[in-house]
Amino acid sequence: MSENKIRIRYMRLIVFFDLPVETGVQRRSYRLFRKHLIKEGFLMLQESVYAKLVTNDGAAGAVVMRLRKNRPPEGLIQVLKVTERQFATMDCITGNRGAYDEIDTMEEFLVL
Repeated sequence: MSENKIRIRYMRLIVFFDLPVETGVQRRSYRLFRKHLIKEGFLMLQESVYAKLVTNDGAAGAVVMRLRKNRPPEGLIQVLKVTERQFATMDCITGNRGAYDEIDTMEEFLVL
């Protein structure tokens, strides 16, 4: 591999968060954090669980730094980094087969 080429090693960042929403200020913080996740390109896997595909460990670190910068003052936010191969082994189990649409595509992923 040439030294000038960037090695692409796809990985997923999975964000789990539990934020308080008892007061108006807390609800606003929750909304702003959720909007930040969406703006960053995260997709919702389920309520309070979002995932994003990144190209390498450096890109993952940059995303985590921006999450730290935009975190709400209260609550718990956890980030799990897994390889794309590990993410692909996830089993999706639902109660009603037609109730949920599984997203298993890189169709909207764009590498610049």
